[in-house]
Amino acid sequence: MIRLLALLVLVIPGFLAGLGIKLMRDMLFGILQSPFPFLWLQFLVGLILFIGGLGFVAGFIFHRDRKNNKVQNKFKDK
Repeated sequence: MIRLLALLVLVIPGFLAGLGIKLMRDMLFGILQSPFPFLWLQFLVGLILFIGGLGFVAGFIFHRDRKNNKVQNKFKDK
């Protein structure tokens, strides 16, 4: 059950990061999605979604590795 919950915690931000990549790609090709009135706003929201999703997944993995003592000495808790 805990592994399923951990998978869900990683899938949702991963999906948001993928959506952010799609929004940025659509802006580069000039495709405007419906909730956004401007292409630059679509790119900005896509960038925020991508950075937020990637940062959450990276932080989750880093926290897990720190808990299992699988990080370098400079990243370990003091």
